Amino acid sequence: MYCSKENVNILTALLVAHGVRHAVCCPGSRNAPIVHNLNECPDIQCYPVTDERSAGFYALGMSQALSQPVAVCVTSGTALLNLAPAVAEAYYQQRPLVVISADRPPQWIDQLDGQTLPQLDALGRFVRKAVSLLEPHNDEERWYCNRLVNEALLEQFGPVHINVPITEPLFDFSVAQLPEQRVISRILPDISGNTLRHIGQMFMLAKRPMLIDGQPMNPLLDEAVSLVGDDESYVPDFVLYIGGSIVSKRVKHFLRKARETWVVNATGEVTDTFMNLTQVIQGDGKVVADHVRFLCEDRPHPFVQKWEQLLSSLRQKADAFSPAFSQLATVKLFEEKLSTVRSAKGRLLPTGRKNSQLSTHYANSTAIRLANSFARHSVWCNRGVNGIDGSLSTAAGFSCVTDEKVFCVIGDLSFFYDQNALWNQNLRGNFRILLLNNGRGGIFNTLPGLEQSPARDKYVAAEHHTSAEGICMQNNVVYLKAENMEEMQQSIDTLLYIDSDRPVLLEVFTDAQTDEQSLKTYYQFLKT
Repeated sequence: MYCSKENVNILTALLVAHGVRHAVCCPGSRNAPIVHNLNECPDIQCYPVTDERSAGFYALGMSQALSQPVAVCVTSGTALLNLAPAVAEAYYQQRPLVVISADRPPQWIDQLDGQTLPQLDALGRFVRKAVSLLEPHNDEERWYCNRLVNEALLEQFGPVHINVPITEPLFDFSVAQLPEQRVISRILPDISGNTLRHIGQMFMLAKRPMLIDGQPMNPLLDEAVSLVGDDESYVPDFVLYIGGSIVSKRVKHFLRKARETWVVNATGEVTDTFMNLTQVIQGDGKVVADHVRFLCEDRPHPFVQKWEQLLSSLRQKADAFSPAFSQLATVKLFEEKLSTVRSAKGRLLPTGRKNSQLSTHYANSTAIRLANSFARHSVWCNRGVNGIDGSLSTAAGFSCVTDEKVFCVIGDLSFFYDQNALWNQNLRGNFRILLLNNGRGGIFNTLPGLEQSPARDKYVAAEHHTSAEGICMQNNVVYLKAENMEEMQQSIDTLLYIDSDRPVLLEVFTDAQTDEQSLKTYYQFLKT
C-alpha cells in the first residue's frame, strides 16, 4: 500500500518510469510518506544513511557505479542544506543525482514553525532544474505536478531538486497502487558521421595535436611538463579536451600556451580551462577519444609519437624509482600490486581464488596526485570541486551497488572528516580502504612560502594525533596498520587478498617531512 499524498504518488510513479532504481533515504517524519513509497515500490532499492552530508555522496558514488540516476531523499529544514557539497560535486561531474526533499506547506515558511526554511532555491545554481510540487486537487493541478516531475527527470547531465510540500496527516498508507502517469521523453544529440570525421580530420591535420582526457587521470603528465619546461617543440597547437578537470596546475598553465582548444562534453557547456577555447561540441567524449586513438594507430602522428616517447621514458624511470618508507612508497607499491591483480583478471590469484573486477577511488589532494604518478588505469575521484569532503562516502556508496572490490585511497583529514561513511548498515567486505596518515594535511608542506607562517602546522595543516582504530572498532570494520616498510608491504597483500564479509581498512602511518622529501627526491630522480 502506498501513501495517500497524491503528489508523492505521482512522483514515485514517474521515478520508476524514468529509470530510477536506487534511492538513498535519510530519517525524518516529514519525508516519511516519500520514504514509505520508495520502500514499498518493488522497482526501487532503498539504502538507509543517517548523515545527510554522507548520504549525498553515497548517492553520487552509486550513480558513478551504475551510470544511472540515483535519488537521495531528506526531510524538511536544514537536512536539505547538508546535501549541498555532494550536489555541487555532482553538478561538475554531470552526474544525474535526484534530490528529493520533503517540505512544510508554503504558508508556514518563515513563520517560526519547526524545520521550515525556503527550500526551492536552497541548492542554487548547483542543480540543473529545481521544482516544487503542489498538492493537487483537480486534473489541471495533477497535470502540472506531472509536468514538473517530468521536466526535472529529463535533465540527465547533472543533479535536480524536487521539493515536495506535504500537509498533515502524514501517515496514511491506504492507496493500493500508483497512478498511471504520462511520461515525457527527449531525443539527445549524438556525435556521428560527418561531425566525428571533421574532428578527427582537424586533429590529424594539426602540426602539434594533443588529446587530453580529464577527470582526473593524466598519468605522468605533470612530471613530463616539469621536464619539458620552456621547450616550445612540446607545446601543442591544437588541444582536443575530453572529460572533466585536470589535477595539475602545472599542466593547465602549460596547455594555456596552445593556440586553440576544442572541448567535447555531454551538455555543450563552455569550459574554457586553457583560455584558448574556439569550439564546443556536445556529445560523448569517449566516442571522440576512441576515434582519434584509432586514427593515430592507423596513421601515427609525429607529435603524438614524440609525447608518447617522453611519457614512456618517464614511466620506466618512475617504475625504477625506489623510495623510502612514505606515502609515495605506499601508493607506488599498492598500484604495482593492483596491476598484478588486474592482469590476473579471470585467472587464479596467489590465494588460489579467482580474480574479480575492481574499482579504485582516490581522495583529493595528495592521494590523487600520487595516483597520477603511479596508477596505470582509470580511477575515480571527486574532482568536480576538488573538496576532501565526501570522498569516503562516494566510494562507499559505489561499493553498495556492485560486487566488485572497491578500493579507496584516502588521506587522514579527508577520512576523519567523512568517517560517518562507515556508520552504515549497507557496507560489505568488497569495500577496502587504504588510509594514508601522516598526522596533517601533508600537501601544505609542499606550498612554497607557507612554511614562513607560524599558523601553518596547527591551523592550516590541522596537525593531529588521531588513529582510525577506534572508528573501525565501533563500525565493525577490519583494522590493519603499518608503521614501517615491511609492515606496509605485508599489509597491502592482506588488504588486497583477505576474505572478509566486512570492510577492511589499512592505516599506514608516515612522517610528513619524510613524505615531503620523498616527493622531492622522486622529481629529482626523473631529471637525472
